[in-house]
Amino acid sequence: MTAPRPDTAGTAAAGTLGGHTAGQLLRLSRIAGLSEADSQIYARTLVEALGPVARRPLDLPPPDDSFLSDDHTPVEFSLSFEPGRAPTLRVLLEPGAGAAGPARNGATGLRVLRELAGRWGVTTDRLDELEDLFFPPSPEGPLALWCALELRPGGVPRVKAYLNPAANGPQHAAKTVRKALKRLGHRQAFTALPDGDRHLFFALDLGDWDEPRVKVYLAHHDVPAAQVGALSRMEGGPGPAEIEEFLRAATGTGADGLRGDDGPRPRRVRRPLQTCHAFTDTAAGLPSGFTLYVPVRDHAPHDGEALARATELLRRYGMDPAPLLPAVAAVTSRQPEDGVGLVAYLGLAHQHGRPPRIMTYLSSEAYEVRPPAVTAPAEATVGR
Repeated sequence: MTAPRPDTAGTAAAGTLGGHTAGQLLRLSRIAGLSEADSQIYARTLVEALGPVARRPLDLPPPDDSFLSDDHTPVEFSLSFEPGRAPTLRVLLEPGAGAAGPARNGATGLRVLRELAGRWGVTTDRLDELEDLFFPPSPEGPLALWCALELRPGGVPRVKAYLNPAANGPQHAAKTVRKALKRLGHRQAFTALPDGDRHLFFALDLGDWDEPRVKVYLAHHDVPAAQVGALSRMEGGPGPAEIEEFLRAATGTGADGLRGDDGPRPRRVRRPLQTCHAFTDTAAGLPSGFTLYVPVRDHAPHDGEALARATELLRRYGMDPAPLLPAVAAVTSRQPEDGVGLVAYLGLAHQHGRPPRIMTYLSSEAYEVRPPAVTAPAEATVGR
């Protein structure tokens, strides 16, 4: 695999979407311990992947109503923490952002992803095998394709593709997921999934992974905390008590969990909990990984509180929280207490053969900073 020469790296102009997000990525890359050369390569890659919208001035509205973030910025960052290691930086982006309609969005996203994969020597065979399922002529749903890059030394990232199970209509989402799992050899996987309110994403690890995963994401609305612990189907994974404890810490709730019976909530909860079920062994049937994602921005009055909860969870799991505050400063110059939504999700991930990980998701906030929540508003923006 080869990466572009460092001297070809560059970023978009200041005051543009590409300049804004590439600058954030450069600063985050340094916190994650990446070299200057690698940081420049990844910043250039982000700008290239965004295409024409990277040159769009930030004083214009978002290029479209991207489902990726609350303010429709088609980029999101995350830090994955493990004990004894520097955090791993990831960037999630919508390469078809700004395209005219879902079909063109998906076609553009596929083209960009395949071009990037070809540059890095990454095979897209598994994605190609599913194209007819997730890219119909008239797709439905809030997304067509997202691409996640896990940034590592050497300038060649690990690549993940996120697809829309509801592309053929929400009523066909479960059938689409079942077909996709079977087509990839996971014939027993669908029956191992817990109940959920809807299928959110179908994701694939592409290329250089020790054990490439197939991942199914589910949404869970208004589920009591005492029942969240039963959502994992991973053999040898986290027990119900651990999952429930993480949920309570992330949401700041008491014994009644998400129902808010222990006091007024600072916001109306609109986003569901998410679970991810990762499959690697086609013969096993059961997931080899489980992740719980908590939309902490709906459970904290401001980002200062969300950061405090993230810091406490990192310490609880034996992880160094020191990079977290510099990471926030790398994304924004505002004070955490001056808004809510910068810290979008907190995640707890278990995977066979690895220690537990804590993920912190950071919004780019290219277009809007949501004010802190003092009292529950009548409505809250619906996000993913």
